Amino acid sequence: MIQRQKGVALWRQISDRIRANIASGAYDATGMVPAETALAEEFGVNRHTVRAALSALAQEGMVRAVQGRGTMIERRDKFDFPIGRRTRFTEGIGDQARDIRGLLLNAGRESATADIATRLKLETGTELLRLDGVRKADGRAVSCSTMWFPADRFEGIDEAFRRTGSITQALAACGVRDYLREVTEISAVHAEPDDVAMLELTPGAIILVTRAVNTDLDGVPIQYAVTRFPADRVQFTVRS
Repeated sequence: MIQRQKGVALWRQISDRIRANIASGAYDATGMVPAETALAEEFGVNRHTVRAALSALAQEGMVRAVQGRGTMIERRDKFDFPIGRRTRFTEGIGDQARDIRGLLLNAGRESATADIATRLKLETGTELLRLDGVRKADGRAVSCSTMWFPADRFEGIDEAFRRTGSITQALAACGVRDYLREVTEISAVHAEPDDVAMLELTPGAIILVTRAVNTDLDGVPIQYAVTRFPADRVQFTVRS
């Protein structure tokens, strides 16, 4: 049901619903999105609103208008990203992509907020190194992350990540050769403007957000990361 008082534009609600239907295979029989008139009747809106929703999906690369036929679904396989005790981006994407790159966008120092301090088991106000990065697979942005590390233990991790494009290698350069995933929280939200730009999305796109803590082999937290993934490009497989 489309909610006219929800505070979210009607076209955005419709694009979300069509996006979900595509992901679930609801249109697989034809490979086409239903006609504009059918969608307008289904959602109780005018065709202009439907066109705005389809235009947003076309900008995302999910659909394509075909003269004389309608709106065709552009089939793009999602990257399957496993989440388990040893979660590694490069190994997780593995042979699903030919070219995998990590790019450092920003680096700096900041004091731990109460929330981050709790997650890293530190005192509030402890100095942290903050890294902002984006990862691409075959030229497509598949995640952007904000990561925090205890500054007294990981001096130089920003340059190591800039040089290697890998958090695993950057941690190794700082003396942590192996590490474990303690917890991963997953949610789905509409992309904020900054994420729209970094992940090359259209306004209203859905992203999957993970909040994760990694520890060394002694169980000491070494990294807290908030990572955003385009929901139309990445799916998660949770492994024990």
